[in-house]
Amino acid sequence: MAFPVDSPTVQDMLTLCLQDAGIIGLGQQAVPADSTNALARLNWMLAGWRHQRWLCYNLVNKSVVTLPDNTGSGLVGKQIYTVGPGGDFNTTVAGTSYQRPDRIEFAFFRQIVPNGPTQQTDYPLEILTSWEDYNRIGIKKLGTFPTTAFYSNDFPLGSFYPWPIPQAGLYELFITIKEQLTGSLTFTDDLMLPEEYFNAIHWNLAVILRSAYDLPPKPGDIAFAKNSLNIIRGANSQITRLQLPGELLRPGIYNPYSDNFR
Repeated sequence: MAFPVDSPTVQDMLTLCLQDAGIIGLGQQAVPADSTNALARLNWMLAGWRHQRWLCYNLVNKSVVTLPDNTGSGLVGKQIYTVGPGGDFNTTVAGTSYQRPDRIEFAFFRQIVPNGPTQQTDYPLEILTSWEDYNRIGIKKLGTFPTTAFYSNDFPLGSFYPWPIPQAGLYELFITIKEQLTGSLTFTDDLMLPEEYFNAIHWNLAVILRSAYDLPPKPGDIAFAKNSLNIIRGANSQITRLQLPGELLRPGIYNPYSDNFR
């Protein structure tokens, strides 16, 4: 049976990978044990790819209106927001649960103005990248206009700490995370990915399968695997503009002749 180029199923991809890896012959069907082991390795490979920014083809925003703390005391805001399937930042989309993200790529918030202008202003949040940085904050329960956020990739739900704590109901928090690649695949699932991923999945899985069956590596397959990943890297790369910390920026020099700074 010919390989369906446009919409292969997982079983189609596994059969082709096993054939090109030399595990089964052309026209043969894999025994259940081979298919099951190949499926496990496919899911493990994609699970690793989900943590590579350049292997994820999109970023998505998730949001939540600021919530009250667990005392329910009026406008007092919540200190910690959970991130993941069923969390405050719910990553369940169309019945598919994404795992909690390993990191936050960006975060911002928006002040909610009832009956206000439709074009509301977004304010970026500085992301702290370690517990040590967050622990340096002296008054962690200070409640006012937020400027900073820390994300801890706890399991099974991550934890998002905006600081200062925004008041409940007055703001909407946004986080930007990687669009997760398809996970927990079964044999009958369609590979719902951009077409450039098919070649990368095929050759990289074939290389893994040859190693798993103690077969000698094929230099051609390794070259194809690297090239296919480089194609995805080129398509997905997004380089942000350089942002220097304020303390590294030199203040303007006063010019007494023009009475201004330059």
